[in-house]
Order: sequence, then structure tokens, then C-alpha cells
Amino acid sequence: MSVTVKSVDEGSLAQQAGLSAGCVLVSIDGQQINDMLDYEFYSAKPQITLRFLKDGAEQEATLEKDEYQPLGCEFETYLIDRHHSCKNKCIFCFVDQLPKGLRQSLYFKDDDERLSFLFGNYITLTNLSRHEIERIKKMHISPINISVHTVDPALRVAMMGNRFAGKVLELITELAEAGIEMNCQLVLCRDINDGAALEQSLQALTALYPAVQSIAAVPIGITSFREGLAPLTIYDKTSAAEVIDMMEAYGDRMMEQHGERVVYPADEWYLIAEREMPQEEFYCGYLQLDNGVGMWRKFYDEFMEELGKHHRIHLPCRADAVTGVSAYPLISSLAQALQKKYRFVKIKVHRIENRFFGGNVSVTGLLTGGDIISQCEGKLLSKRLLLPGTTLRSEQDMFLDDTTLDEFSRALGVTVKVVPQDGGALARLMLGLEP
Repeated sequence: MSVTVKSVDEGSLAQQAGLSAGCVLVSIDGQQINDMLDYEFYSAKPQITLRFLKDGAEQEATLEKDEYQPLGCEFETYLIDRHHSCKNKCIFCFVDQLPKGLRQSLYFKDDDERLSFLFGNYITLTNLSRHEIERIKKMHISPINISVHTVDPALRVAMMGNRFAGKVLELITELAEAGIEMNCQLVLCRDINDGAALEQSLQALTALYPAVQSIAAVPIGITSFREGLAPLTIYDKTSAAEVIDMMEAYGDRMMEQHGERVVYPADEWYLIAEREMPQEEFYCGYLQLDNGVGMWRKFYDEFMEELGKHHRIHLPCRADAVTGVSAYPLISSLAQALQKKYRFVKIKVHRIENRFFGGNVSVTGLLTGGDIISQCEGKLLSKRLLLPGTTLRSEQDMFLDDTTLDEFSRALGVTVKVVPQDGGALARLMLGLEP
């Protein structure tokens, strides 16, 4: 495959070699360039030979440079080619549970090993070709994040609707033998891949430590849009506690043997089971923070550290804050602690139910602008609203239901302060110290 150069940086090595916009990069050191990983890997060496087409004529240029010095080519997309889509038919897929009428990008299912390496996305390994597996090993693309769910071949095929899904343990073992580090995720469906199946998965994956450096389990998310999909049961207090007990037992064993816990239940299990969250040392550096493992504890500790500092505040200081059902106990307790220290500060925390998705969806990041507006209208304490940044897309301008931040602000008549995923930032915003 050859790739077309969109532009070339002024004064760059690529420009010196004769490349310009519209040129076709054929190969680097005889290696075809298919995507950004190929481009970055093969261009890293201190001496490389480029072959490219310019105005239809093939040219060649040899460059001497610093190791890892960029060439300066820009392409149409950051991956150069298109995203790899998922061919699985997972019984728990959240995309299949979305309502109709959302923006098209939300319905795209990615399963791209490059996004795993670049951005931490989870992949299933079922959609990789042998060439892509060999490339991961050759380029030592590490770590990668893998959605395992179960190592039982027949069960994994049934859960994921893909006849190749049963080879996951073989592939993880192959990657481990090649020195690739992996973070594994288990999305648990009640009475399907928990219990004995979960124990089988934990036994197999912990045996591959240290290549498998962390294993996290998260409960299935169920919306009210599951018409025609496999029936699934929501976890309750007892069943969530059973998962915690097994995960913690394996984590304790790994801690004793290796000094690393490795096995982690996501925060949501503790909320469902109504158990106290573990302390910071339990999480051993928060390896699976983006998977909801230790997020509660980290946020709490950051907030309390900031609260322990002395701040001069301008009075009067009032604000409203919104949060999802699962995070409400945490955010409301933090607001109470702050108001106890700063008695002239008034914070009202609004518990927003996710009526848009329904089901057991209670995380803050899936709240919509419409739900927040309808549940806050006429109930606000102030003209300043603290909004978790996780409710907005990456550009920080739009909710999942396509409500824009401007529309949201006008509907409630407030100035919106977007809160990053940082407890200290929330404390400062509650005190009116952030711009």
C-alpha cells in the first residue's frame, strides 16, 4: 500500500528529500507504509531510504538524521488509513443499545490495535490478521489493552458472536512470550462469565504475569434500548459482593507473591455492593484508572488534599454542581466537607438520573444535556454551574444528545464551568478560585 502526503513541514527532512504535497510515499527502507505505525517505526532509524512518486515519476532519497527525528510529513488522518471496525456481535455491546437518531460517529465500533497503543483503547484481538499480530511483535507495540471477558473458548465465541474469539488465550500467550505487556478487561455479565468462568479467566491470566500487568473487571451496562438483544440481568448487592470477594482474593495472592495486586474490581462493584472503597495503596499506581478502577479514591484524595490548603475566597460564593447517580454520594460528601470548612460557601449538588439511556446506566460520563436541563430547571441555587467534562465530547462543546454547551448554558441561564477529572480542580471551582 502507498500513502499520499497531504503536506510537508517547512524546512523538514521530508522537504529536503524532495517530498511535497501530493507525493505518494511508496516505502521506507523497502518496507511498505500502510499506516502511522509503519511510518513512525520505519522512519525512526538514523539512516533511511525513501522511495516516493512525484508528478508520476519514482524517486529515491537517502537521509541521515538523529534517531527518532521526525520526517515532517502530514497525512489526511492521524492513522493515515481508516479506523479498523469491530466485526463482533457481543451480547453486551453498548453501541447496540443506543437509541436511534444520535450523531453517526457514536454508532461506529472500533477494534483497532493502533488506537490501543496510541490512545489506550481496548481491543478484542478477534479482528486482527496474522500480519497485524506479527507486526505487534516485530515493532514491540506495548502495552496493549485487551477486552478478554473470558478465556473459555466456547463461551467467548458465544458471548462475542465471532468464531475466531475462542483463540484469545493462545494469542495473549503468544504476545506474552514476545515480551508484549498487556492490560486486560473483563466485562462481566451476571450468571454468564462470572462465577466459575471468572475464576478460570483469573487463573489463566494471572499465570501470565508480568506480561499481563493488570486485570480489571467491570459490570455490564444495560440501557432501556435492548429490544431484540440477548436478555441480561443487572448485578445486585449480593452478586456484586461475590465478584469483589473473588477479585480481591486473587489480588491478595498476587500481592503476596509479586508485590503487585494485578487484579482489580472497578469502582462500580463497590457502589453496587455498598462497600467502602479501598485506600490508595490498593491500586498500585492506578494502572486501570480509565477503566473506572480507583477513580473514586483518586478523586476523593485529590479533593481532600486541596481542601487541606488555606485559600482566600471572595464572598458570597455559590455554585451548583451536577453528577450522575453513581457518583452522587461522593460529590455530595465532598461538597459537605468543603462547606463545613468554609461556612459562607454554598454548594448545591444535583443528582441527575439518566432517563435518556435508562436501564442501569448511572455513570456521570453518559449524562445528556437534555436530562440535566430538565432535572435542574427551577432548582438552581446560583448562576454558576459546575459541569463534569466527561459529559462532553473531546472538543468539550457538545453532549451525547447533541445539545451544545451554548444551548445548555442559555437554557439554564448559567455560566458553565467545565470540571476536569481532578478532585483538586473541583475543590478550587467550588471555592470560585478557577477562572
